[in-house]
Amino acid sequence: MFINGFDILWDDIDDYVADIQSIRSIDQFMFNKPVTFFCGENGSGKSTLLEALAIKNGLNPEGGTRNYDFSTYDSYSSLHKHMRLWRNRKPDWMYFLRAESFYNVATKEMEYSGVFSERYHDQSHGQSFFSVLMKQTNKNGLYFLDEPEAALSCQNQLALLYLIEECVKQNCQFLIATHPPIF
Repeated sequence: MFINGFDILWDDIDDYVADIQSIRSIDQFMFNKPVTFFCGENGSGKSTLLEALAIKNGLNPEGGTRNYDFSTYDSYSSLHKHMRLWRNRKPDWMYFLRAESFYNVATKEMEYSGVFSERYHDQSHGQSFFSVLMKQTNKNGLYFLDEPEAALSCQNQLALLYLIEECVKQNCQFLIATHPPIF
């Protein structure tokens, strides 16, 4: 695994994240398996926590890789500034995919790659979401997925679980915020 755990230094946090009880209850957190699901109700803090972990790893808050440098609206918390990560080793690749800002990421994905044959906006939301997942998963990768089920049909949710299983065999780690029963 690339990240073994993290701790949160609560002394200086003064934004809304201090009021999210599920996050506030964390001082230390350990990852024991290569796939971790943060599950909960809307507003429970799962996406906020995942977003902070992604940002702490140098990823764009709206999604993509470390090279994605765009912002449509900065609404993320300062939690990442108050986290300490316990790293085992560095991944060869990292990607943050979130349903909430996928349209913008798909646009940038085409723009940054210069490959307009990847016509994500000509596909359905779920098809393009899964296409980006397939394109961006590589061995020795660290992946942050925020509510990936929002874009996917039941069949593609199962296909995603299979993809995750295959990637784990290639030394990948996944941190996933979700709330459906299939995951």
